[in-house]
Amino acid sequence: MSEAPDIATAWTWLLQRKPGTRGATHDALVPVVEAAFAEPRLRRLYPFPTHGTLHFLHTAPPWTEPHHDGLPFILYGGPPYKIYTSGYGVMLGETDTPAAATALVLSQIPEDQGLL
Repeated sequence: MSEAPDIATAWTWLLQRKPGTRGATHDALVPVVEAAFAEPRLRRLYPFPTHGTLHFLHTAPPWTEPHHDGLPFILYGGPPYKIYTSGYGVMLGETDTPAAATALVLSQIPEDQGLL
């Protein structure tokens, strides 16, 4: 499975469900990707679906820096949609909609983190 080379391409491939893209065959991922893409701050992050989750990474691959995956993520098999801190540290909450899940993720990312 190939990874998109940059953030914009990763979003495009997920939205278009490009064959061979990680998560492209998961119907439950589509509404979560669409809701996340609607948020300008999240569009600046690399969307990375894995094991039923949608992570938001600071950079595109290759990942050489140790803190590329420190943001909250969404468990997308809902509803309910569960939102966790990095590494399943803490469940931040459950929501009934993908839009509410992305809003919860955004509420946990400080605005001064350069994502505006």
